[in-house]
Amino acid sequence: MHTVAVPVTDGTPMFELSTVLEVLASDRSATTGVPREDWYDVRLVAGEPGPLRLDRWAVVDPGDGPEALADAETIVVAPPRDGRVAFPEDLLAALRAAHARGARIASVCTGAFVLAAAGLLDGRPAITHWSAVDELARRHPLVDVQRTVLYVDDGDVLTSAGSAAGLDLCLHLVRRDHGSRVAGIVARHSVVPPHREGGQAQFVPTAAPTLPPSSFAVSLDWARDHLDRPIGVDEWARVAGTSPRTFARWFHDATGATPGRWLARERVRRAQELLEATDLPVETVAARCGFSTAAGLRRPFLREVGATPQEYRRTFGSRRTGAASSTA
Repeated sequence: MHTVAVPVTDGTPMFELSTVLEVLASDRSATTGVPREDWYDVRLVAGEPGPLRLDRWAVVDPGDGPEALADAETIVVAPPRDGRVAFPEDLLAALRAAHARGARIASVCTGAFVLAAAGLLDGRPAITHWSAVDELARRHPLVDVQRTVLYVDDGDVLTSAGSAAGLDLCLHLVRRDHGSRVAGIVARHSVVPPHREGGQAQFVPTAAPTLPPSSFAVSLDWARDHLDRPIGVDEWARVAGTSPRTFARWFHDATGATPGRWLARERVRRAQELLEATDLPVETVAARCGFSTAAGLRRPFLREVGATPQEYRRTFGSRRTGAASSTA
């Protein structure tokens, strides 16, 4: 099993910790088809001597200390209590050692401060809760602090924004490890979208926008049902029952993206599902997702996924029962 260590410190908030456990620690073998032995073995680790309070509501004593990070393949650092500025050197040293041997390191919310204190974010892009990005930049000027995204994947080091973005990050880890179809199943089980559009800028306190009506959500479902053909903003706005200008404003307020960008991402995700679940030639997959040719699919797919369609199928298509990756 893929070993995931989750170091907690005194005062770690329960909700942020639970986002990691909800996605990675629950047995999903029955719904995803991924054998339990191929899922995650999640272990809580005491980042400092326990017992440790989880916010004000519970106490946990994981037993194992930072030395337990030595054999973890992935480490997800839970956030510390608000306002904490110093962290145990044993924990920081263990994180540095784990990173040096090739472990994947991630943080949820203000857990980024722990990674930064360990020196793991120097020269890297990183994100934390919107209310703490200025403080992260002030304390750690070598960090390339991002301000609007929900999470940052910098390869072997990943960081997420505020609380619920921990779910987004953990679903992203599942997507990297097991593919889009499995991540979608896990997301549906948790009743969350497999991928949220936009970034945390939409959650920074501002004058409250007028929420679009239910017809707007219906129009998104309509677009998903018609990804195989061109969709113009004028037609899309008519489905939503509004003018193109109002529709564009609703779209940005609701998703944080433009209609074109949203469509491109939805088409790539549909292509991921077809590459995993069918043996269709890549040319046919491209056509069913609204791309005129396989070459037309390749560039947006590479931008969104970090791999070509053929590479993606070789990685995840082979996990399907009776799949023949030779069609790629």
